[in-house]
Amino acid sequence: TVACAGATKVEAVPEIKKMGFASIINLRQDGEPGADLEAEAEAAKAAGVRYYHIPFDGSKPDPAVADKFLDAITAKGSDPAFIHCASGNRAAAMWLIKRLAVDHWDVDRATKEATALGLTRSALKQFAIDYGQTHKR
Repeated sequence: TVACAGATKVEAVPEIKKMGFASIINLRQDGEPGADLEAEAEAAKAAGVRYYHIPFDGSKPDPAVADKFLDAITAKGSDPAFIHCASGNRAAAMWLIKRLAVDHWDVDRATKEATALGLTRSALKQFAIDYGQTHKR
């Protein structure tokens, strides 16, 4: 139902579609090295994949960005979703939020999964836990 990844090249978008993903949620910010946001959006459109660009600054996490992510991940037709950023850290943090806020997983189980997906930054992990526990859907 989901994949969390780091840097994803535009050429991978058709393969993401072939793997069965209905949407791509790109958390990279404008100006990040290697991020070609316009080309990725165009490739997603050409492949028939729903595309969301939700820029997320992991050093200054913003609850409004998490709100947008949850809206995207729970939108009808977005499942399964391919979520990515540059390293996988932000993608795993957002997935942790989804597990806590939407799926109502307990913190231990959700953080264990998020760590396995690439969440390594403790401040980002704490943001995700705090947000996920206080914004249940």
